[in-house]
Amino acid sequence: MSFRNIAIIAHVDHGKTTLVDELLKADDNFDTRVGLEVCVMDSNAQEKERGITIYSKNTSIRYKGNKINIVDTPGHADFGSEVERVLRTVDSVCLVVDAYEGPMPQTKFVLKKSLELGLHPIIVINKMDKPTARPDWVIDQLFDLFVQLWASDEQLNHLNEPVYAIAREGKTWRNEWDEQKDITPLLDFIMDRVEHAENDATAPFRMQIANLGYDNFLGRLGIGRIYDGTVKVGQEVIITSNEWIKRKWKISEILTNEGLEKVKSTEAYAGDIITIAGIPDIFVWETVAVNENVEQMPPITIDEPTLKMEFLVNNSPFAGKEGKFVTSRQIRDRLEKELETNVWLKIDFDSGDNYEVAGRWELHLSVLIETMRREWFELQVWAPVVIMHEENGKKMEPIENVSVSVPSWNEWVVIAELGKRKGLMSNMIENNWIVSLEFRVPTRWLLGFKSEFTTMTKWEGLLSGSFDCFEEYKGPIEKRAVGSMISMENGKTMAYSLFNLQDRWTIFVKPATEIYEGMIIWESNKGQDLSVNATKNKKLTNVRASGTDEALKLTPPKLMTLEEAIDYISNDEYVEVTPLSIRLRKKYLSETDRKRNKN
Repeated sequence: MSFRNIAIIAHVDHGKTTLVDELLKADDNFDTRVGLEVCVMDSNAQEKERGITIYSKNTSIRYKGNKINIVDTPGHADFGSEVERVLRTVDSVCLVVDAYEGPMPQTKFVLKKSLELGLHPIIVINKMDKPTARPDWVIDQLFDLFVQLWASDEQLNHLNEPVYAIAREGKTWRNEWDEQKDITPLLDFIMDRVEHAENDATAPFRMQIANLGYDNFLGRLGIGRIYDGTVKVGQEVIITSNEWIKRKWKISEILTNEGLEKVKSTEAYAGDIITIAGIPDIFVWETVAVNENVEQMPPITIDEPTLKMEFLVNNSPFAGKEGKFVTSRQIRDRLEKELETNVWLKIDFDSGDNYEVAGRWELHLSVLIETMRREWFELQVWAPVVIMHEENGKKMEPIENVSVSVPSWNEWVVIAELGKRKGLMSNMIENNWIVSLEFRVPTRWLLGFKSEFTTMTKWEGLLSGSFDCFEEYKGPIEKRAVGSMISMENGKTMAYSLFNLQDRWTIFVKPATEIYEGMIIWESNKGQDLSVNATKNKKLTNVRASGTDEALKLTPPKLMTLEEAIDYISNDEYVEVTPLSIRLRKKYLSETDRKRNKN
């Protein structure tokens, strides 16, 4: 049997997972009676709700007697480490690009990693059913991007042979004048252009760990590709770390991918992507080999985190009312478990009961917080802070490549706002009343900007970014121009109080909501913090007058999501996260304590 290993890479929402659905349906063993869910690879609850791929996943199909291992990768730069690791296990990549939008920031990120490894991309121009589809323009943009990323002549030649697709209908075709068929033209092209994994099955066994998993019965799992030889259950192996430290363990289980299932196997062969169990301390990029003399695989590099937050025990007046796991020890154990599989996460456990958690970006960290919340953890998190570097005695900060698409009537508002945030515009293209803008912006200045961008574009704009490089520090910033209105009493919010205060800005709570002193209940348009009493009700008297007792008309409150809350808070505020609630609060609850600790 021959193996072909491919990864599906693309910008978020360009159709990767939908394309994988259709590839799975083309499996020789696919049972049409059972069928398949939509976006079946997005199996995690948050992936289904958010509509994005968060974790890279392996699957496989049998096609014309061959096994094609397929890796579905995230399109969001926050989860770029997932892409970086799995690219070492594949022989080629399918680069999926929207037929109208063309290459986007995350396209550049994942493509750059692929080209650096010498992979030859198969270009798939998806969503050809769009009325605004412009495949020739997309190819021109991809050519410019390939040149910018120093692609070789052989890699550039693949732009001459794109595959066109309507993934949601399961149609692909090779030439614009060809008949729109099923998914087989893409599969035949993969079989023709991706060489089977030429590995020596008679050589000593060698594989490299590219991903991690965990099973309640098997323990820690190592996922990777066998580069040479064969491996059997019960075989003793030597694991070599990047520091050349060697240790010996025995493989207890071997799992191979068959469709959507992981099937136990007694033996696995060179060229296949497998999962092994029995090594409790296995880690990404380590080499697993049959003996000490086998050459170690080159290390897999992972970009450093750019953002950090503090996780701490909830100490608000409502602490322990809604969560099951609330202690410092329980939070620490959960974070240590997360490090088993989330290799891009870095956690400092040496700062007492406050744990400093570093990740790629707000979404990367908020997914972890949301996962803990759903597991009935209760905690507080501090405002995110960008991680600075020092080079040659100079303070350096991360810079993002930001791509913006807005209606033409709104472009100057966005340009002015990003200009205030030290953004430098590098490109501007208008087409069909849609303006595409590209900026280079310091990461610090983008914290909290996504919610403002949504408001200023009235939900009609698209914003995405990816890490570019480190540059010299651009100077201090003020996170937000508005202040917070803070409860000065404990109790329940009253409609009468909210009605009298709602003209001052955006309300965060509904009537009859339990609040406490120091809790943030809405924004202040004064630009400074104000303490208010939202628990005061109207006094009842026997005097009645016409028109004075009409029903109160309240503006609907803005009930913040976790990401919006993290974006909003300042350095003296926390987000209180429980299984049932997300609350904003001041670090010091009483006004006296806030004044005492102002500086």
